[in-house]
Amino acid sequence: MKTDLTFTSRGSNCAAWHVPATTDALAGAAGRPCVVMAHGFGGTRDSGLLNYAGPFADAGIDAFVFDYRGFGDSEGTPRQDVSVRRQRQDYHAAVAAARRLPGVDPDRIVLWGASYSGGHALVVAAQDGRVTAVVSLTPVTDGLASLAQVVRYAGVGRLCRLAGHGLRDAARALTARTPHHVPVVGEPGSLAMMSVPGALEICASFAGPTFRNEVCARAALKVGPNRPTAFVRRLACPVLVQVGTHDRIAPPDAARRTARKAGQGAQLREYPVDHLDVYAGPGQQRVLADQLAFLAHTLDPARMPRHRGRHRAPRA
Repeated sequence: MKTDLTFTSRGSNCAAWHVPATTDALAGAAGRPCVVMAHGFGGTRDSGLLNYAGPFADAGIDAFVFDYRGFGDSEGTPRQDVSVRRQRQDYHAAVAAARRLPGVDPDRIVLWGASYSGGHALVVAAQDGRVTAVVSLTPVTDGLASLAQVVRYAGVGRLCRLAGHGLRDAARALTARTPHHVPVVGEPGSLAMMSVPGALEICASFAGPTFRNEVCARAALKVGPNRPTAFVRRLACPVLVQVGTHDRIAPPDAARRTARKAGQGAQLREYPVDHLDVYAGPGQQRVLADQLAFLAHTLDPARMPRHRGRHRAPRA
């Protein structure tokens, strides 16, 4: 069962689902834990995230699943703008909203992210300081490594084409014209941000009705500076980093380096999957099993006293 609600981020209403826990197995004196969930690059909350939120609820963990501004059912313009800064602001606002949910323990909040949001979750947790744990699935942790990955699989010419379209869109933004879009996913040779064999078919298998296969082309210019790995030494909570060894979009080596930088509180798990294989099917079931085990241990109410008191003021 899920409940529709909204929260405000920088003056815009963002759409969310609250999926309450169906058991009190992990409830403590202050309430139940809650996992805050956001989609990856250009995704929406109705595209595979309930495949995780439902099992979390069955394990005793509330889920708060939201759309960024400009995506899905959320307000905000321009539409389909993948802005790292704005998305992290929205994530902070979602965490604040989740802490206000009835029955939720505000000091047992988990951040969950996949792909781009897998990197956002690491950064927001480092900035917030009160987060109990992070699940970072096939994360994009180093934008420069991601650009090198594009060159490796598609050649430098495609990177230059995307940059050209990004500059065209940026110029339109400066003159207040409508955005210029490129596809999110497409087949090799297309102008899509993610163009690997089978991407369209795999995405279609889990994409929800609000997903639009397009983003503002300016996103191509923002990939390189997006480096969540620079924040992970500041993390004060356990982290589960899950890497696809066959990932052709989020470089596995970059995620491995990020997990090592996060220190002893980080667990690294690897799976023989590609980037889009973790939203449905056998790949999803494998990573979900490890997430449930990690969260059951980390969120055990008996362990909570040793994690409390390490609060820093949030910094968006």
